[in-house]
Amino acid sequence: MITVDEAARLALALPEVTEGERHGHRTWFVKGKAFAWERPFSKADLKRFGDETPPAGPILAVSVADLSEKEAVLAANPDAFFTIVHFEGFAAVLVQLDRVTEAALREALSDAWLACGSPR
Repeated sequence: MITVDEAARLALALPEVTEGERHGHRTWFVKGKAFAWERPFSKADLKRFGDETPPAGPILAVSVADLSEKEAVLAANPDAFFTIVHFEGFAAVLVQLDRVTEAALREALSDAWLACGSPR
Protein backbone atom coordinates (compact mmCIF):
# COMPACT_ATOMS: atom_id res chain seq x y z
CA MET A 1 0.00 0.00 0.00
CA ILE A 2 1.23 3.48 -0.88
CA THR A 3 0.96 6.03 1.92
CA VAL A 4 0.32 9.74 1.53
CA ASP A 5 3.92 10.33 2.62
CA GLU A 6 5.16 8.06 -0.18
CA ALA A 7 2.91 9.89 -2.66
CA ALA A 8 4.38 13.15 -1.38
CA ARG A 9 7.91 11.82 -1.94
CA LEU A 10 7.03 10.94 -5.56
CA ALA A 11 5.41 14.33 -6.19
CA LEU A 12 8.24 16.29 -4.60
CA ALA A 13 10.79 14.46 -6.77
CA LEU A 14 9.40 16.31 -9.80
CA PRO A 15 11.02 19.65 -10.77
CA GLU A 16 9.80 22.88 -9.17
CA VAL A 17 7.20 21.12 -6.98
CA THR A 18 6.22 22.61 -3.66
CA GLU A 19 3.97 21.22 -0.98
CA GLY A 20 1.33 23.30 0.72
CA GLU A 21 -2.13 23.06 2.11
CA ARG A 22 -5.46 23.77 0.48
CA HIS A 23 -8.78 23.31 2.27
CA GLY A 24 -6.86 21.74 5.15
CA HIS A 25 -5.31 19.00 3.00
CA ARG A 26 -1.81 18.40 1.68
CA THR A 27 -1.49 19.69 -1.87
CA TRP A 28 1.37 19.61 -4.37
CA PHE A 29 1.90 22.54 -6.73
CA VAL A 30 3.97 23.30 -9.80
CA LYS A 31 4.28 26.94 -10.83
CA GLY A 32 1.51 27.82 -8.40
CA LYS A 33 -0.97 25.30 -9.83
CA ALA A 34 -2.19 22.33 -7.82
CA PHE A 35 -1.61 19.06 -9.65
CA ALA A 36 -2.25 16.56 -6.83
CA TRP A 37 -3.94 16.77 -3.45
CA GLU A 38 -5.30 14.66 -0.63
CA ARG A 39 -9.02 14.23 -1.22
CA PRO A 40 -10.94 12.57 1.59
CA PHE A 41 -14.66 12.17 0.97
CA SER A 42 -16.92 14.95 2.21
CA LYS A 43 -20.23 14.23 3.93
CA ALA A 44 -21.98 15.05 0.63
CA ASP A 45 -19.72 12.60 -1.24
CA LEU A 46 -20.51 9.85 1.27
CA LYS A 47 -24.22 10.56 1.00
CA ARG A 48 -24.05 10.21 -2.81
CA PHE A 49 -22.62 6.70 -2.42
CA GLY A 50 -25.91 5.68 -0.81
CA ASP A 51 -25.84 1.94 -0.01
CA GLU A 52 -22.64 1.46 -2.01
CA THR A 53 -19.43 1.19 0.04
CA PRO A 54 -17.07 4.07 -0.79
CA PRO A 55 -13.50 3.21 -1.77
CA ALA A 56 -11.37 2.71 1.34
CA GLY A 57 -8.03 4.06 2.35
CA PRO A 58 -6.37 7.37 1.64
CA ILE A 59 -7.51 9.03 -1.58
CA LEU A 60 -5.45 11.34 -3.76
CA ALA A 61 -6.83 13.56 -6.52
CA VAL A 62 -4.58 13.99 -9.55
CA SER A 63 -5.06 16.41 -12.45
CA VAL A 64 -5.21 15.16 -16.03
CA ALA A 65 -4.77 17.13 -19.25
CA ASP A 66 -8.41 16.95 -20.33
CA LEU A 67 -11.57 14.88 -20.10
CA SER A 68 -10.40 12.48 -22.84
CA GLU A 69 -7.28 11.68 -20.83
CA LYS A 70 -9.47 11.26 -17.75
CA GLU A 71 -11.52 8.58 -19.53
CA ALA A 72 -8.34 6.84 -20.71
CA VAL A 73 -6.84 6.79 -17.19
CA LEU A 74 -10.07 5.45 -15.70
CA ALA A 75 -10.29 2.71 -18.35
CA ALA A 76 -6.63 1.71 -18.03
CA ASN A 77 -6.65 1.06 -14.28
CA PRO A 78 -10.20 0.84 -12.88
CA ASP A 79 -9.05 -0.96 -9.73
CA ALA A 80 -7.11 2.06 -8.48
CA PHE A 81 -8.40 5.10 -10.40
CA PHE A 82 -11.99 6.31 -10.16
CA THR A 83 -14.18 9.38 -10.16
CA ILE A 84 -17.21 10.66 -8.27
CA VAL A 85 -20.16 12.91 -9.11
CA HIS A 86 -18.35 15.95 -7.66
CA PHE A 87 -15.62 15.49 -10.31
CA GLU A 88 -17.95 15.24 -13.32
CA GLY A 89 -16.69 17.57 -16.05
CA PHE A 90 -13.47 18.24 -14.10
CA ALA A 91 -10.08 17.17 -15.46
CA ALA A 92 -8.92 15.09 -12.51
CA VAL A 93 -9.16 11.51 -11.27
CA LEU A 94 -9.16 10.02 -7.81
CA VAL A 95 -6.58 7.43 -6.78
CA GLN A 96 -7.14 4.80 -4.13
CA LEU A 97 -3.66 4.63 -2.61
CA ASP A 98 -4.12 1.18 -1.12
CA ARG A 99 -4.76 -0.24 -4.61
CA VAL A 100 -2.42 1.70 -6.91
CA THR A 101 1.07 0.50 -7.79
CA GLU A 102 3.99 2.83 -7.29
CA ALA A 103 4.67 2.81 -11.04
CA ALA A 104 1.07 3.77 -11.89
CA LEU A 105 1.06 6.54 -9.29
CA ARG A 106 4.43 7.87 -10.47
CA GLU A 107 3.10 7.99 -14.05
CA ALA A 108 -0.14 9.71 -12.95
CA LEU A 109 1.80 12.31 -10.96
CA SER A 110 4.20 12.94 -13.85
CA ASP A 111 1.31 13.35 -16.27
CA ALA A 112 -0.44 15.70 -13.82
CA TRP A 113 2.77 17.70 -13.45
CA LEU A 114 3.00 18.00 -17.26
CA ALA A 115 -0.65 19.02 -17.49
CA CYS A 116 -0.17 21.85 -14.97
CA GLY A 117 3.38 23.03 -15.57
CA SER A 118 5.25 23.40 -18.82
CA PRO A 119 8.37 21.29 -19.11
CA ARG A 120 11.60 23.24 -19.55
